[in-house]
Amino acid sequence: MAGHSKWANIKRQKERVDEKKGKTFTQLSRAIIMAAKHGLPDPAANFQLRTAIEKAKAAGIPHENIERAIAKGAGTYENNETMYEEVRYEGYGLGGVAILIEALTDNRNRTAADLREAFSKNGENLGEIGCVSWMFDQKVVVILEGEVNEDFLLEASVEGGADTYKLFEEEMRAEIFSEVTNLDTLTKTLRKKKINFFEVELRWIPNSIVAVNDPGQYRSILKLVDTLETLDDVQNVTANLEIAEILIEANVA
Repeated sequence: MAGHSKWANIKRQKERVDEKKGKTFTQLSRAIIMAAKHGLPDPAANFQLRTAIEKAKAAGIPHENIERAIAKGAGTYENNETMYEEVRYEGYGLGGVAILIEALTDNRNRTAADLREAFSKNGENLGEIGCVSWMFDQKVVVILEGEVNEDFLLEASVEGGADTYKLFEEEMRAEIFSEVTNLDTLTKTLRKKKINFFEVELRWIPNSIVAVNDPGQYRSILKLVDTLETLDDVQNVTANLEIAEILIEANVA
């Protein structure tokens, strides 16, 4: 059980040098629709829906918009003719950095064209399905906020069958990583130990990383990720990028 995992996720690393970008109303609403579509429309019984609703509330989405999105996902909303589907796209950034994109779209052709243009403008390539996904594993991540004792965290993680955890002492946050099928066991263990987890999310974790030491390469990849994240159809962008500490300290952007 490693307390300080080397797993790299560009979205987490970017938080250390940039303000985290808020998702658009469109992106957050679509996340609610898909969560309600794939599970129960009750947030108490659907962790993906609960998480999506919490993010939407934090972004200031009105209650009626949230309720409408849930109804659309559950198929109970009148005059709902728009059908969204989950699509994964894959590509390469400068230096062979693998990029995985999760999208919710009602028009695959439009989404693919937008992504291709984003990659092309940055001199990088949108690839075929399967070209980089083998470099990632999907995990459940339980995010804890507040002061957490590491010994206690280790004990809870082992007892709950987690793979590993990561502690961010300065930010007073911890993340516990587990197999998707183990979510119920892990959350029950945390509740039993009176740990109130802040958020649960599915995340693609790279099983191999590319270290970036060159400021130009870092700026290029960061620009591409930022461009991709502004597209309404895009929900998440993950890269197997590990930024050199010297670039983080220099706040290269």
